[in-house]
Formats: sequence, C-alpha cells, structure tokens
Amino acid sequence: QVQLVESGGGLVQAGGSLRLSCAASRRTFNTMGWFRQAPGKEREFVAAQGDRTYYADSVKGRFAISRDNARNTVYLQMNSLKPEDTAVYYCAAKLGVVVTTEAARYNYWGQGTQVTVSS
Repeated sequence: QVQLVESGGGLVQAGGSLRLSCAASRRTFNTMGWFRQAPGKEREFVAAQGDRTYYADSVKGRFAISRDNARNTVYLQMNSLKPEDTAVYYCAAKLGVVVTTEAARYNYWGQGTQVTVSS
C-alpha cells in the first residue's frame, strides 16, 4: 500500500523556521507537493514540484520545496513564518508530471502534520 509519511511540524515563534519532510513508500511520483488547512478554512495549495516548481503567492519567497529522488522524499523549508501560516500541512502526490494547484488532482495524501506559529 502506498504511503506518504510526513514529519517536522511543531510550534515556532513568528519569524522562525521549520522544515517538513514527506517520505513516499512503494512507488515514485512525478509530482509531489504540499497543501495546508487552517481551522474553518478549505484546504489550500502551498507548493509543488513536477514539470515545474510552483508556489502559492502567500508563501513565495519564504518557503522552498525540494526533492530527494534517491530517498523518494519531498521537503518544505519554511522561513519567516507568520501566525497566518498556522495549519495542518499535508503532503500530496500524483503520477502525472503537470503541476496543479487543485487538490482533487492529487491521488495520494499524507496524514498531515500540525504547524503552529505563535505571535
């Protein structure tokens, strides 16, 4: 069974940094990325890497996505964190190579990891 296992969430003060990791097992994906969901809000796209690297405007310049293909792992380096970045962050993956911001296009999801940024 394909699994995406996230790690690296936690509590950090505003302006701090965190790095999230997501390891995929049992298959390789052409596109991997991150979404987040804050309480009372819809899940939103954060970043993804496939045929291109694409970021949501809200995180551009602060977050960086990278992949280690040998480890089948995707990372999200989050710098200059703000309280509005507080959310559960989900790793997502799909077989197709075209990056999309639509959550419904991703076939596989991790369990989520909580990121809390205090002011």
